[in-house]
Amino acid sequence: MNAVRVLLAEDGCAMGRQLRSLLSQQFQVIGLVQDGASLVQAAQSMLPDVVVTDIAMPEMNGLEAARRLRLQRPVLGVVFITVHAEPQMVAQAMGLGACSYVLKSDAGDDLLPAVAAALKGESFVSRSLRGPRKG
Repeated sequence: MNAVRVLLAEDGCAMGRQLRSLLSQQFQVIGLVQDGASLVQAAQSMLPDVVVTDIAMPEMNGLEAARRLRLQRPVLGVVFITVHAEPQMVAQAMGLGACSYVLKSDAGDDLLPAVAAALKGESFVSRSLRGPRKG
């Protein structure tokens, strides 16, 4: 079976290394870029199965990069990794299609399952962002 190819976009050097290390436990990280414009360009040539992208980045934010990527490849899995926990930001990101939304503070527990969900075209949201269960 071929390894799942993940392209990572994170403008923080230390965070980028940490995320790459975490992702490498289960996936093949084919590149690390530091802005949205580079993500769009790299994705066109590297053809990842999933992109994992920060939202707040220079040149082009992750939301706009994801929108452009989804226009080019509608089935591309997109995982947002961010510090933004605001409900409107989550809704905006998830409105871009089947994708996952992970808080950086939850990455240790949630990033790998989020990528797995994105590969299947399913949505995943960090556990800490999910409302209390009614029952």
